[in-house]
Amino acid sequence: MSYATLMVWVNIDHVSKQFVGVAADVADKFAAHLIGLSAVAMVPPFIAEGVVIVDHATEFDIDKTKATLAEAGSKVQAVVGRGRQIEWRSAIAYPTETLISEARCADLIVIESGRSADDVYRSADVGAAILGAGRPFLVVPAAVKSFAADHVMIGWKDTREARRAILDALPFLHEAKRVTVLEICKEEQMETARDHVGDVVRYLARHRIKAEPRVEVQALGSRADQIIAWADDETVDLLVTGAYGHSRLNEWMFGGMTRDLLTTSPICCLMSH
Repeated sequence: MSYATLMVWVNIDHVSKQFVGVAADVADKFAAHLIGLSAVAMVPPFIAEGVVIVDHATEFDIDKTKATLAEAGSKVQAVVGRGRQIEWRSAIAYPTETLISEARCADLIVIESGRSADDVYRSADVGAAILGAGRPFLVVPAAVKSFAADHVMIGWKDTREARRAILDALPFLHEAKRVTVLEICKEEQMETARDHVGDVVRYLARHRIKAEPRVEVQALGSRADQIIAWADDETVDLLVTGAYGHSRLNEWMFGGMTRDLLTTSPICCLMSH
């Protein structure tokens, strides 16, 4: 099992050479076809006191936007290099909706973390895309300069999303030198957690993947903080987790592991919903 096609989402206002280089490294790791994608929507009419100031996008605006998208594609190709082939796609459309739609082409989508859709016309909402795309996402923090997946840690919780994430991560798990399955639980849940983690380890063994079981009692603070701290101590390169086991609205209001990992993890995360 492998990834045949990777899609990398490019922010139109910030074409990061470092990030694109990481995506290209992942594509090379699996000899995968690489698709670059970006989109920007035209700002709607501006109305002041009932008077339309701009009633439509001019031909000049459209041509300028097309040129900006083409320039982003050229920058991505320059980073990837002449020796690698990349397919560039772009659209004058809402970024999040475009990403969700174009996800049909890819096995894995690579996207930068920490870039929320403050401007829905120019930025993709990572959380909404994960929920809607039906594909796993490799979320890359801005500080990551190169990609490695020597030690992969699975943040296990007995949910549909976590099971999906393990299946989606099998190509990385096969290539890893070390795999750990970690569940964080309350003290009274330790025995049940050990049984669940043991099942996951045996499941992976049947896929010829050797994994280490680990169960930790939940400490003060968030589970995401505890996972990141443990991963940092153990030199983990990649976190694998389910995304939005609770509703996204619930996470937005009360906090949750997916939201916290998307905004604070210094380690690449493979997430599936």
